[in-house]
Amino acid sequence: MISTEKKDNSGHRDRLRKKFMESGLSGFHDYEIIEALLTLGTPRKDCKNTAKELLVKFKTLHRVFEAQPEELKSVKGIGEKNLFSLLLVKSAAEIFLKKKIIDKDILSCSEDVFNYLFYSMREKDIEFFKVLFLDSKNRVSDIENIHEGSISSSAVYPREVIKKAINKSASALIFAHNHPSGSVEPSAADKAVTRRLVHACLNIDIKVHEHLIIGDNKYFSFADQGYISKFTDEFFDLEKDIFNGK
Repeated sequence: MISTEKKDNSGHRDRLRKKFMESGLSGFHDYEIIEALLTLGTPRKDCKNTAKELLVKFKTLHRVFEAQPEELKSVKGIGEKNLFSLLLVKSAAEIFLKKKIIDKDILSCSEDVFNYLFYSMREKDIEFFKVLFLDSKNRVSDIENIHEGSISSSAVYPREVIKKAINKSASALIFAHNHPSGSVEPSAADKAVTRRLVHACLNIDIKVHEHLIIGDNKYFSFADQGYISKFTDEFFDLEKDIFNGK
């Protein structure tokens, strides 16, 4: 005989499924999104309280997805099966967003680029430095993390960036890194790294279009604030001085 609890759980899940099929996630509370994912791994278990406890511990839906497996398992009710559901959806979403911008013109898919960078970089506990490699038609050919940890002028090596750019036949680059604090104000080290990278790339005729700092629902653009053009002009002024024997 099926218990009343199981009948209630089944009916609740059916309502969640119907709600999603009718209007997507727009009408869902964050805990309902987590609950729906947890039930994929544990279809006969009530997951509502576990979903709510995850939000209490990690504060936001995004932080739930960013949490490490051992952190997630510290919440009562999270086991290997429903842990799999949470980890799978995050990885699938990141791959989906990345695939949307590969081989696309950077100008025509700028919104998708920002969506990918925000999803993959904001609310991280450590800094990540990404490079987007562009071909001669300004299409994104590849994306790589080249550094994890605090950014400093000695942490991001221009020669490593140049080596990867040459191997990928890149004509231009876009840099992006996150600030775990949520602030997007560039540090002296951020400016120094950008300057070194712009100069190093121009030495081999590779353009730097942008360097973005990703924060908490906002970003800082080195291009929009004039730094990229400033460092580019500075490079050519130095070349001119050398050519003139100064």
